[in-house]
Amino acid sequence: MPHYIRRLLVLPLLALALGTANLAHAQAREEYRVLTAAEVLDELRGQRDDVIPERLMQRAYAVAVIPDVTKVAFVVGGRYGRGVMVVRDAKGRFSNPVFVSITGGSVGWQIGAQSTDIVLVFTTRRGVEGLAGGKLTLGAGASVAAGPVGRQGEAAAGLDAEVFSYSRNRGLFAGVSLDGTAITIDNKANGVFYKRSGVLASEIMGGTVTKDSENVRRLLSAVTASTGESASQATTGAAPAAPAAPHSPAPAPASGVRTFPMEDQKPGAEPR
Repeated sequence: MPHYIRRLLVLPLLALALGTANLAHAQAREEYRVLTAAEVLDELRGQRDDVIPERLMQRAYAVAVIPDVTKVAFVVGGRYGRGVMVVRDAKGRFSNPVFVSITGGSVGWQIGAQSTDIVLVFTTRRGVEGLAGGKLTLGAGASVAAGPVGRQGEAAAGLDAEVFSYSRNRGLFAGVSLDGTAITIDNKANGVFYKRSGVLASEIMGGTVTKDSENVRRLLSAVTASTGESASQATTGAAPAAPAAPHSPAPAPASGVRTFPMEDQKPGAEPR
């Protein structure tokens, strides 16, 4: 067989092999993102005093973790990062991860920070539904505030923001202002991770698209443990204890903000 014919036959096989290798690499990369997000939450929970208040986490409709957010320009620049978000369903269970990315200006970020872990706690359904459409700009599509930290922050976790934001850099953990930051659904990463081209974020949030992965289970356990609930609820589907069903929240306060699973009837009071 002439050599040029052999090349014509071999090239498609090489392309197929390279494509398979690239896909496997991409899937491993997304698995690593899920694992890293779980590790961030586990490490934060172990800091004792500098933690996201459990009361706030119990109100969360969704939690997003974006590890290693980095600068993309010098002096007048911005930030870029890729991470995952989990969303409560009507029974109070957290969904499999939805892959997201964030971009935003440098104003309000920690000065000199080269790499920062970002955690976002969504306390309203509206903010989550806005992001499900593909993109959400904090401060415009949903009100955002620097989140309270530690037990002293329990009383400060008021009802005047739809998203509470946090950053961790070089061991320091604090609330951070992220007005103007855009959160976008990472459709390509979702397709790779779930091995389904064109998968919708709403399908993952709704539980119709899932993946049985050790890293997914670890992430769900880390999120659930951060709420002070039983880690087994992440996989058994048991809803968190609450006086009201999560899909029937109490009437919104004057600020118009709704919270999961119900409004705080005594804002500012220490939890018992």
